[in-house]
Amino acid sequence: MKTVFDVQQLLKRFHTFIYTGDRIGDLELMEMEVVDLHKLEFISNEDYIQARLILKKEKSRLT
Repeated sequence: MKTVFDVQQLLKRFHTFIYTGDRIGDLELMEMEVVDLHKLEFISNEDYIQARLILKKEKSRLT
């Protein structure tokens, strides 16, 4: 996993589609979903860490 698109594809596997029209808002919602999936043990620690880093990097790039 290397891009925000990859994180979206990960979420798509769990039927989660996020698009609000606000890029920062989308990233925050994706981050919350990734945290929830990890807490429920639906995704691995590796996927969780990579997704969080990708989202954090993209958010900092936009602000």
